[in-house]
Amino acid sequence: MSQFTVYDINRQKVREIELSDRIFNVKINPHLFYETVRNHLATRRMGTAATKNRALVRGGGAKPYRQKGTGRARAGSRRSPLWKGGGTIFGPMPRDYSFSIPKKARRAALLSALSLKRQEEKLILLDQFPLDGFKTRQVIDILKRFEVEDALIVTDDRHPYLERSARNIPGVEVLRYNNLNVYDILNHEHLIVLSQALEKIEGVFAS
Repeated sequence: MSQFTVYDINRQKVREIELSDRIFNVKINPHLFYETVRNHLATRRMGTAATKNRALVRGGGAKPYRQKGTGRARAGSRRSPLWKGGGTIFGPMPRDYSFSIPKKARRAALLSALSLKRQEEKLILLDQFPLDGFKTRQVIDILKRFEVEDALIVTDDRHPYLERSARNIPGVEVLRYNNLNVYDILNHEHLIVLSQALEKIEGVFAS
């Protein structure tokens, strides 16, 4: 266990809390980052690219012309890939790019990412992020107090004011703790965690 400062939105110290070493002080494993990010991006791929092969191209039911006597090469179908408008050879077809990695590897990668942000001093704990409306300017001002331009904000539950207010800020993303993933953590310079979200994260991963 180690002490870590919790701030309010004015960057004033609220209290000191203990961070679990089993979550925020584990060995950094770059290879797990590579595998997990590759898995995340592969899962996001739609895999809907498609072309028509000779079986899918319209027409071609009859032989274009007789076999002999025309002086031209033999042809059995207008759908041949050699003909204009014919089918495509070895073109892309709908497929699933996703693959699975062990659950323990995903967990270890996520804990490594959290520990990395702490070691780089890019982890910020906020007591709460109060907003009384959709105010993008207010969110920008709060981030400026912490000298943050690129950040992932982790919440404990649905925060519509915060989620929609931060939606138009480049480099800022709001994510709930149960959707936390390695790709989004590494894709942002800072990690801002609300105190309620921290309790949920420790409840899930401390065991």
